[in-house]
Amino acid sequence: MPEIITGRAAPFAPANIDTDVIMPKRFLRTITREGLADGVLADLRFDNEGRPNSDFILNRQEFSGANILVVGDNFGCGSSREHAVWGLKQLGIQAIIGTSFAGIFYDNARKNTLALACVTPDRRDALLRDLDNGAKTVTVNISGKAVTWGEQSAAIDMDSATQASLISEQDDVTASLHLANQIQEFENVRPQSLRVTVPQ
Repeated sequence: MPEIITGRAAPFAPANIDTDVIMPKRFLRTITREGLADGVLADLRFDNEGRPNSDFILNRQEFSGANILVVGDNFGCGSSREHAVWGLKQLGIQAIIGTSFAGIFYDNARKNTLALACVTPDRRDALLRDLDNGAKTVTVNISGKAVTWGEQSAAIDMDSATQASLISEQDDVTASLHLANQIQEFENVRPQSLRVTVPQ
């Protein structure tokens, strides 16, 4: 993924948005990852007839095509469904800015290169206010660990392992495979009954 993400940001401020809201369970029937964009926040984005809800932030013209979300506290709580992250990515969301994210959601996002930028509450709230007042373009600099908009900025709280994983687009499996030779050397000196063959 790019180290710097710039685009239109949309404010979505309710706290404690869980994965059941992000991706309702009726969209989990697929056996592949395809087609999940329609499920993202579906009960908010669409009415009972499947028509777009014109009041919902992502359906408003000024936020059309937003690739960055600015969210309320504890975003992504609830179940561990990875579909929530897959759907957000398919919808075109590249980064989410908030004060806190549920742990499993955060890890799922890292593994799927969806950047979650943790900032302080005062900086998040300042960004939300500016978005309400017409600001739209926001930059999430992963390598520099900073969010910027207009003349404003906010530091991102992100550990170096997550930062490196996002920049290199490596999940736990691919990162481990880069160490295949060292892992095999370790296995070779273990008792035969305990050895594991590492795929090359």
